[in-house]
Amino acid sequence: MRIISIAIRVLKELFRDKRTLALVFLAPLLVLTLMKVVFNSSSEVTVRVATVNVEQTMKQALDDTDHLKVKAYQSADTAKDALKKQKLDAVIDYNGKDYTITYANLDASKTAMVKGAFAAAQIKTNIGQMSSALTTLQAKLGIKAPTQVQPKVHNVYNYGNKNTSYFDKIMPILMGFFVFLFVFLISGMALLKERTTGTLDRLLATPVKRSDIVFGYVLSYGLLAIVQTLIIVTYTIWVLKVELVGSVLWVIAINILLAMVALAFGILMSTFAKSEFQMMQFIPIILVPQIFFSGLIPLDSMANWLKVIADVMPLKYVGEGLTNVIMTGAGFSTIWIDLLVLFGFFVLLTILNIVGLKRYRKV
Repeated sequence: MRIISIAIRVLKELFRDKRTLALVFLAPLLVLTLMKVVFNSSSEVTVRVATVNVEQTMKQALDDTDHLKVKAYQSADTAKDALKKQKLDAVIDYNGKDYTITYANLDASKTAMVKGAFAAAQIKTNIGQMSSALTTLQAKLGIKAPTQVQPKVHNVYNYGNKNTSYFDKIMPILMGFFVFLFVFLISGMALLKERTTGTLDRLLATPVKRSDIVFGYVLSYGLLAIVQTLIIVTYTIWVLKVELVGSVLWVIAINILLAMVALAFGILMSTFAKSEFQMMQFIPIILVPQIFFSGLIPLDSMANWLKVIADVMPLKYVGEGLTNVIMTGAGFSTIWIDLLVLFGFFVLLTILNIVGLKRYRKV
């Protein structure tokens, strides 16, 4: 009977907590629905390929490949310039004897797709040439059929090499995600503890301004977030051996700005939580959706309304910025929009934090 009584009491407390019930029953459905929409929208990835001086039969064979968009360029320099600007995924150049294929290699799956499509196109073209040679041979009996010389294929990679994997693509994004995750939890838990222990109430009883409290937390935990960011970046680049094309200073700058956004976000969410458990409940609502829109799944293949949702996710701009710096060597002229948006998130969340403290003290 005592066990049943305890169980009944726990269930009553549980049913009084509407947030926990929503987490248990509704949050998994929300995440699963989001996964279905995102993965269904991104199931067909289009790979953009440029051809230079490629014979029409080869170009047509490539063009017939599903999810491969082929465009002919007059100049190899023009095509490679478009490749550097990420308008293309590969450039196929034929000099009359050999093929040179230059890959952006920012996504290993797209590189593999181009290789497979080119190999299939070669086979299809060779079969067509053999058929033509046999027809000629039948028309001129006694004449030896011409020998087809197989052109060599030279592979060039703008980033990495043939061993570059999908992990190299997602590593910059994962770096930013873990910075966001741990700073969000640490800052949120810290202010929540101050509230539950009464420290924040005593502090609010003094003439201290709400802005002073918020900026004080941002400064103290911001220093901790910066140290954590430096450790994560250092470990990722020098221990995990992630190839860095751009400047490490821009990588650090983006991650520090992200840490400040996560810090302000965590403080804001802690004002809505009454316990550490409720703080953890925000993870599937705040963090999980950002994973889908961070770049782990190609954003250019998503539906337009999903792209609108991605625009309000800080990790989208972090994923873009870090990928551009690490994999293409981009500088300020390319990533300044990402930096500006992240700074805007930080300012907005800081203002909301100052306003949010009104619920604890009206000054």
